[in-house]
Amino acid sequence: MASHENESTRIKSVETTLEIIDVLKQKNGATVSELAAAIGMSKGTVHKHLATLREHDYVVNNSGNYQVGLRFLDIGGYTLCQFDGINQIESKLKEIADEIGETVQFSTEQHGRSVVLAWETGPKGVYSRARLGKRFYMHQTAGGKAILANLPKQRVEAIIDQHGLPPATDSTITTESELFEELETISNRGYAFNKAESTDGLHAVGVPLMGPEGGVLGAFAVAGPSHGMYGNRFEDKIPNVMQSAVNEIELNLTYS
Repeated sequence: MASHENESTRIKSVETTLEIIDVLKQKNGATVSELAAAIGMSKGTVHKHLATLREHDYVVNNSGNYQVGLRFLDIGGYTLCQFDGINQIESKLKEIADEIGETVQFSTEQHGRSVVLAWETGPKGVYSRARLGKRFYMHQTAGGKAILANLPKQRVEAIIDQHGLPPATDSTITTESELFEELETISNRGYAFNKAESTDGLHAVGVPLMGPEGGVLGAFAVAGPSHGMYGNRFEDKIPNVMQSAVNEIELNLTYS
């Protein structure tokens, strides 16, 4: 989807730098020639941007193959520490993962996407696409839908307008009417399900974390293979464990 920012407010050279960083991340490193071809710029222009980034430790040059530098890790760590209650959230993630045994993550909404802030793998946990900072389309995930169900309708409509409802699997919700119907169910029930809507064979339960002022801060989600996430365990036991844990955090945030 196109940005809502006016062309006159954007700086092209900064956009080029950001494109270079995005390509380096996507390709897990690239040469000047590969970057130039990917973003449609001359090798000379790309090299100037890389030289500036390297000077400030944002990229490293490994014999002509440029990679994202660890300076971003420092910025990411700082950003994470700014999120209220992150220490309590990380501690509770470990408790939930140990009790349920599956992979657990916490995500929040920013710019209309669901962003992973923390995750923990339990004893039976399987591989997940989640990693620190990973962004997902909100309508595709249990945590994302749990957040959407607690946002004003106008905000949800704005997110749909910005990002659309692209499918990840054949089970992904792709129409606005179906999404709002499900969000109403989630709001009444208190938690969300993801039944192979983001990844084939993966089910998840999402529970919102509400802030002291009443707004939604983010959501916890437990994900596991569909053959182990079904029936009473999936529909009742896991949601109950998660809701109890989230209620405890909400009380701590309110009175801390």
